[in-house]
Amino acid sequence: MRASRPKVAIAAVAVAALAVAGCAESDRDGSSGDSKKKDTLVFGVAGDPKVLDPSFASDGESLRVARQVFETLVRPEEGGTKVTPGLAESWTPDAAGTTWTFKLRSGVKFHDGTEFNAEAVCKNFDRWYNAKGLMQSPDVTAYWQDVMGGFAKNESTDLPPSLFKSCTAKDATTVDLAFTRVSSKIPAALMLPSFSMHSPKALEQYDASNVGGTAEDIKYPSYATEHPTGTGPFKFKSWDVANKTLTIERNDDYHGTKAKLKTLIFKTISDENARKQALRSGDIQGYDLVGPADVEPLKKEGFNVLTRPAFNVLYLAINQSGNPKLADLKVRQAIAHALNRQALVDSKLPPGAKVALNFMPDTVEGWNGDVTKYEYDVEKAKKLLAEAGATNLKLKFHYPTEVTRPYMPNPKDIFELLSADLKAAGIQVEAIPLKWSPDYLNATTSGSKHDLHFLGWTGDYGDAYNFIGTFFDRKKDEWGFTNKALFDQFKDADSTADPAARVEKYKALNKAVMDFLPGVPVSHSPPAIVFGKDVTGIKASPLTDERYASAEFKS
Repeated sequence: MRASRPKVAIAAVAVAALAVAGCAESDRDGSSGDSKKKDTLVFGVAGDPKVLDPSFASDGESLRVARQVFETLVRPEEGGTKVTPGLAESWTPDAAGTTWTFKLRSGVKFHDGTEFNAEAVCKNFDRWYNAKGLMQSPDVTAYWQDVMGGFAKNESTDLPPSLFKSCTAKDATTVDLAFTRVSSKIPAALMLPSFSMHSPKALEQYDASNVGGTAEDIKYPSYATEHPTGTGPFKFKSWDVANKTLTIERNDDYHGTKAKLKTLIFKTISDENARKQALRSGDIQGYDLVGPADVEPLKKEGFNVLTRPAFNVLYLAINQSGNPKLADLKVRQAIAHALNRQALVDSKLPPGAKVALNFMPDTVEGWNGDVTKYEYDVEKAKKLLAEAGATNLKLKFHYPTEVTRPYMPNPKDIFELLSADLKAAGIQVEAIPLKWSPDYLNATTSGSKHDLHFLGWTGDYGDAYNFIGTFFDRKKDEWGFTNKALFDQFKDADSTADPAARVEKYKALNKAVMDFLPGVPVSHSPPAIVFGKDVTGIKASPLTDERYASAEFKS
């Protein structure tokens, strides 16, 4: 999943929060008190959710909540990336590979008591496919556009034709999803939380598709902030925006194994050290994005530290539409050679981190070790700049503040190292620190004012397209380039039905990307998540798809 999308204004939510009571119910050693109090787990997160309707979400904190409240037709295996049954028990393609038949679970109900069935599936897909107005903004329906492209009626010429074609309910538990062509994304992409199933009754009752405001100031309907209604093991209770706490509670009518916790509270604590101290004091019983230097000390203190596999990438993005010098390949090559990525990995990232050769980790099929490599070489960087007539190059380098991400444990430290490398090669750097949301995201994923910035990505499913296709399969403001040959190459790979042939095309794409060099892949990191000394049952996921329904306190 990407960074959260920019230009968002979340409506104020007037709710009664249980955060203070929840936080006060724990002992002072990261454990909880009596058996009644052990029903509540308070988990520290690094940032606020953007929105509670995952159709409109692309940020990790929104998706973390969505995974507990909503369910998808297919889902990742626990602790892995393999596609397994979700609300669908089985799925099969037709001979052409363009229509998939899903057999649905029976006896499933939404949180409002209405029935989940094939008709509900089609109501959801029809809602996404027929999006209009601001719902067609890439800031609103990012994942639909990444996976499906366009809509039934595209309102922008920048949108491609839709991959999705139609949904047909054959009977209550059988549904056909038809697509315009074979795609490597199906069915794996359907396990993204953005393809979660919502109650059609709630969607209509709360006017869920009525996205208002402007492209610069998006206003979401109340469904997206106060009434998310899924089928998951937890159901929404309250979101106290002012006090930065979001509360969900056990769904006692859940069709599967019931959650062991009664209440789960996500509490935003943006500072990494503050999260650590809150765990030690017992104010929270777990938190995400453990600092690399804190992993071993917390383990020695008896806390349950879980390390996720490195299924992410940190990258330095180069925007070619701003400074014209950045459209020169030699300048981009100079930037790549100027960076001492190994030093960054060794000094600032957790054990197990490695320098990235591709914009995807080597655990994904299609990774290619035989790509153009840009070794750290300051003199070569200077030579390339001179050849490009860019010896006095000055670049605006944006970096975020008040945030921690799985691929980016300390943005300021990373900026300082990378900017020092660039200065050593003769590149002048103008530092532009901006608050993560919305300032930094606005500045770096829209328009042409930025030259350099760093962001990253945690994979959503185990396919190469989810990494490199998401970044480079069409023109995007973040990168500011048009490369039709590269775009066509991506479309060809995605439409290749044979898996082995598709993997070879991904390898070729990784080589093409690294030759074109739209940015510099920096590193892959194994992020850590920690829980209290008496909290058990959760398995770390490379997709950050931890199942809090299985969490419990040791007696």
